[in-house]
Amino acid sequence: MADMSPLFRREAPQDRLVTLIRKPGCHLCDDAQAVVEKVCGDLGVAWEGKDITEDPELHERYWEQIPVVLVDGRQHTFWRVDEGRLRKALTG
Repeated sequence: MADMSPLFRREAPQDRLVTLIRKPGCHLCDDAQAVVEKVCGDLGVAWEGKDITEDPELHERYWEQIPVVLVDGRQHTFWRVDEGRLRKALTG
């Protein structure tokens, strides 16, 4: 696979990272976390949570959109997380 163009190379699910940017007391964030935990658990994908109230840069960038889900550092979605869409992004 080393000779394959990066355009056609796909990451294995276990090599991916999902980041959930959230804040305490946010019901949408709780809903998003449930979806992230389920999909990542099913696929063996690592995920991390980041609190927007503890990071000024994240607060500045995403405060109007939380919860925000990043896949491999790139924004995947915000507000509501669609399980099928996240699963496809991690396996497709």
